[in-house]
Amino acid sequence: MPTLHLLSTVGLDYITVCPVAMACSVPSIASSTFCKLSSPVASLHPSSALFSSLSFPKSFTSRSSSLISRSRPLHKRSFLVKASSEDLPLVGNKAPDFEAEAVFDQEFIKVKLSDYIGKKYVILFFYPLDFTFVCPTEITAFSDRYAEFEKLNTEILGVSVDSVFSHLAWVQTDRKSGGLGDLNYPLISDVTKSISKSFGVLIPDQGIALRGLFIIDKEGVIQHSTINNLAIGRSVDETMRTLQALQYVQDNPDEVCPAGWKPGEKSMKPDPKLSKEYFSAI
Repeated sequence: MPTLHLLSTVGLDYITVCPVAMACSVPSIASSTFCKLSSPVASLHPSSALFSSLSFPKSFTSRSSSLISRSRPLHKRSFLVKASSEDLPLVGNKAPDFEAEAVFDQEFIKVKLSDYIGKKYVILFFYPLDFTFVCPTEITAFSDRYAEFEKLNTEILGVSVDSVFSHLAWVQTDRKSGGLGDLNYPLISDVTKSISKSFGVLIPDQGIALRGLFIIDKEGVIQHSTINNLAIGRSVDETMRTLQALQYVQDNPDEVCPAGWKPGEKSMKPDPKLSKEYFSAI
């Protein structure tokens, strides 16, 4: 794993010389044959040519508060059951809190999950590694739809085990070259792997995260989770639909949403008699 950590930290200049790139679709990683660095480790000093080619942020100060705004009123009642278990995180339980460094708007910021409680819904998604293949298709897809999530009072947070320097290099790389370009939400660095572990998505023997996605409501409760294996990308459309269904049942606690429900479609009453109104109409 030292080779993997080094690659994800130093950024694109070293990744491009690898004969075999790390693919998100590969379920295992062979550290001995992964790739060969083009220069010794000593050259990784910040004064080296590698780091001088990057445009670093002007400050390390936190700007996470600018991402949070108050909107819809907090609903005390909820039809959704809050599960109780010792094995967190589970749907229905409070999301594990964390504070970590992230890259947003080409600056380093601090992100604390609990800062969003009472203010915003959160889409928290994990991906394996920077400078890979499936990952940028998901990350940019969420960024391109960010305005739609913003209208639903929802923040998006991406997480991987890469360093903030790797995140920054990837953001500063053009999409046509496999990069991300500017994103509309933060990319969080989980170099300690503590966040991935607390959300149950870490692959211990590989040191990377599965494609986990969690929808967290304004009370800080996980209301939805989905975990894909490394080769399978996620759907922004389905994430949006699930979020809309969640918000609907929280606003209408005496109703539930049937399969495939979308805004404007008929919902259902969770009652043996009243539910017949729905079934008779379909």
